Amino acid sequence: MEHTGLIPLRLGATSYVIPGDLVDNARHLAGRVADMQLILFDLPGGSSNLPTSAQIDELAAIGRQGGLSYTVHLPADLPVQSADALLHPVLRKARDLVHSTLPLEPHAYIFHLDGMAVRSPATPRADLHRWQEDALYTLELMRGWVDDGQRLALENVEGYALDFFDALIAAPVARCVDVGHLWLDGHDPLPYVQRWLERTRVIHLHGVMEHDHRSLIHTPPQQLDPLVELLLRCQFNGVATLEVFEDDFGTSFEAIRASIERCGKRLRD
Repeated sequence: MEHTGLIPLRLGATSYVIPGDLVDNARHLAGRVADMQLILFDLPGGSSNLPTSAQIDELAAIGRQGGLSYTVHLPADLPVQSADALLHPVLRKARDLVHSTLPLEPHAYIFHLDGMAVRSPATPRADLHRWQEDALYTLELMRGWVDDGQRLALENVEGYALDFFDALIAAPVARCVDVGHLWLDGHDPLPYVQRWLERTRVIHLHGVMEHDHRSLIHTPPQQLDPLVELLLRCQFNGVATLEVFEDDFGTSFEAIRASIERCGKRLRD
């Protein structure tokens, strides 16, 4: 596999491409991709892979030596917070995780907002408006966790209307556009990507075959190439993460490289 420096996109991978922990995967990926997304979990009463301070130090050293940046995917959907309520325990955990990983100088903190209770078209307008107000307050609150609110990247999630997060456009945060989620819901991602590209810090790429987060080898060129061509033409300088795991990473890397070669030739011609 060639170094991603030969590819005109800042490609990223997840922290689960080989057996091992976050540090093992970072060592493996340094020199192969430009960014590693930390996929984190912390199950109540169960297992956790939240990095220790020693692991943070190791990851930071690997990043410096191998030219590897990091994105951090927060482990739980974040509830929205009203201004007159105590900080929700899930938000408190997210805040502590952000603070603990700041030494990595992450390119982005990627997160989902929990809008399950109001995402139905039948939701009363008053309830939706209240959620939107609380969501804006929550995002403003989160901005205080980092030195630059543009490092916070709100991700679109499958099962939500395409315009669900439009009311939050005034929020002082960036976006993570998950193309795989759009494909899973049967949407053409191009209009959505174009709409949000100026505010997009990370793009998630993964194929769909019965479910998502599969290899991009399952994505036909006529579906993948228009997206890649758009990113090349616009000189997208954010991270394009191959959000797949284990063996699917290698085949996804080859699929994206082949697409870049085809699109690059068309753009040159």
